[in-house]
Amino acid sequence: MKITSFDITTRSTFRDIAALHVSSPEFEPNGFIPSRFTCDGANVNPPLDIIDIPAITKSLALIMDDPDAPIRPWVHWLAWNMPVSHHIKEDTLLKEQGINDFRENRYGGPCPPYGVHRYFFKFYALDTQLILPAQTDKKDLERAMDGHVLAYGELMGRYMRR
Repeated sequence: MKITSFDITTRSTFRDIAALHVSSPEFEPNGFIPSRFTCDGANVNPPLDIIDIPAITKSLALIMDDPDAPIRPWVHWLAWNMPVSHHIKEDTLLKEQGINDFRENRYGGPCPPYGVHRYFFKFYALDTQLILPAQTDKKDLERAMDGHVLAYGELMGRYMRR
C-alpha cells in the first residue's frame, strides 16, 4: 500500500511513501492503553512492533503525541536515529531523544487532565541518519525529516484517568 500525500509539518510533502504497520501486543489499534504505560502506572513505553520497513531504511524516527490536549497536540515522546528494528521493547531507553512537552528527553506516558484522549505513536522510516541536538522539539524533528521519509505508520491508543 502506498500513501501518496503526507503532511509532516504544516506544509504538505507530496511523495510516494510506503505504509508501515505499527502494533502493540499490549493494546489493539484504537483500544485502551494499559495504565502501567501512563502517569498512573510505571510510566514506561509500551512494546511496539513495526513491520514493512523498506530495505533501504537507514534509521527510524518516532513522534508520540496527544491531539486532544487542551493547548496543542501534546508531545509525549520524540526519538530519531533508532536502529532499524521490528520491535521496541517495553521500557526502552532510546539513545537520541528530543524534548517532550513535559520538558524531558524521555517517554512521558498518557496523563490526560479529563476525558478520553487519543495517543498516536507515529513511526517514520528514513533514508538517512539525522544530526540533531538533545533540545530538538517536534517541529525541529519534522523539519529535519522533511524529504527523507520512505515510509510512515501509526498506532493510536486511548486513555482516560480513573
